[in-house]
Formats: sequence, C-alpha cells, structure tokens
Amino acid sequence: MRFDGADITGKRAHEVAEIGIARTFQNTQIFANMNVLENVMVGRHCQTKSGIFSCMLGLPSVRREDLESEERAYSLLTLVGLEKKAKSSSDDLPVGERHLLEIARALATEPKLILLDEPAAGLNNEETSRLSDTIYRIRGNGVTILLVEHDMGLVMEISDEVVVLNFGKKIAEGPPLLIQQDEQVIQAYLGQEIEHA
Repeated sequence: MRFDGADITGKRAHEVAEIGIARTFQNTQIFANMNVLENVMVGRHCQTKSGIFSCMLGLPSVRREDLESEERAYSLLTLVGLEKKAKSSSDDLPVGERHLLEIARALATEPKLILLDEPAAGLNNEETSRLSDTIYRIRGNGVTILLVEHDMGLVMEISDEVVVLNFGKKIAEGPPLLIQQDEQVIQAYLGQEIEHA
C-alpha cells in the first residue's frame, strides 16, 4: 500500500498518523473520563516535540506546546460545532456529537487524508445534515476524505467519486450521478431486475 509516494505497508498506527493519515471508528472510541477539549488534545500528541523528561521537569517549552495544542483543539471543536461543549464531559454527548468529537480528534493529528468509517451510523436526519456540513468544511480546508458509508443520501450528496463494493468485489466506480444509474449497482442494492429496451 502506498500513500503520498511512500510504501506504508505494515506501518504501525502511530507511524501512519505521523505521515498524514487519520481515521475514525464506526463505534466511537472516546475517552469517557476526559472532557471534550481534552479528547481532541489527545490527537495533538503526534504534533508535539517534548519528551518525557521535559514533561517531568515542566519546562516552558512543554507549557507552550500545551497552550498551542489547546488553541488548535478549540479551533477544531469550532470547525465541527462543539466549541460550546469544550468543557463538558465527553461521556455526556449524544451519538451524533460523539461522531463529531471523534472527527475533531482525528483532525488534530493534522492529516492529509482522513478515513471516516460509517460516521452516519445511528444518526437521525438532523445529525446527518450536521455531519454533511462538517464534511464540507473539512474538505474546504484541503483535507482529503475517504468515507465508508451505507447512507446513500449522504454519500451521493458529498462525494466527488464513489466506489461500490458488493460482497467485497468492486462493481462500479465513478461520479455519483453515474453510480446512481449503474445497472449492477441498482441490481445489487435495490434488488431490482433491469428492464432492457
């Protein structure tokens, strides 16, 4: 597997994060014992330079990095619309906001590519619309998004390019409008026979 011209096969998670790939999970993985801001600050870890001894000694450089991480985390919470909940317990967030929190934490690693695994899972229409708006803002900041999603309305609305898999085999690839008209996709996902003229 190659990313940005480099072979990343077999790389560990922290190495993948360092080269610019972040991900979220279908079932959110938040730190329940931390507030919302602290959860995002955790994602900044790969962007900091201070070592264990600097941290133990409480050097000024450590405090400077902590302040920079806090400011960046807050700006990411603003991006996803959670800035008013920065000091709230992350465990108190509803499902839709947990997904947004996880996206903010992934963005804290400063990725070039973010992988979103079923971010609309369990969301209602309002939460999905909020997620869609957030994805547009992320794209507007120059981050590439690879989305795995079953909510076809969301996929068709936000995607430039769609790849359709059926039982692990690629059956179609192209822009959303083309995918919506693809006979194999219609048969596989709508279970309808195609009428030929």
